[in-house]
Amino acid sequence: QVQLVESGGGLVQPGGSLRLDCAASGFTFSRYAMSWYRQAPGKERELVASITAISRSTSYADTVKGRFTISRDNAKNTVYLQMDSLKPDDTAVYYCKARIMGSDYWGQGTQVAVSS
Repeated sequence: QVQLVESGGGLVQPGGSLRLDCAASGFTFSRYAMSWYRQAPGKERELVASITAISRSTSYADTVKGRFTISRDNAKNTVYLQMDSLKPDDTAVYYCKARIMGSDYWGQGTQVAVSS
């Protein structure tokens, strides 16, 4: 079965960096686009970044453009989110998502807290 496991969250000071990993299994990872979403307390889940399967084209929410970088390693079945220049507004639970054959699959999420 499809499984997505996020890791790498934690507490970081404003201006700091974190890298989130999402390890995928149960499907042919290299064939599907992957995305990172986040959900802050009291807010709707929002798309942060996406990366396509083959060309590895990327797209970002305006709020993170220039600070976050999404990448993937198809040999390791892993998608990454490098987060730099973190702000308190980046505090949220971060989820990775795979859309496979019209269905969305989510990980359990990893908490990121940006605070001094």
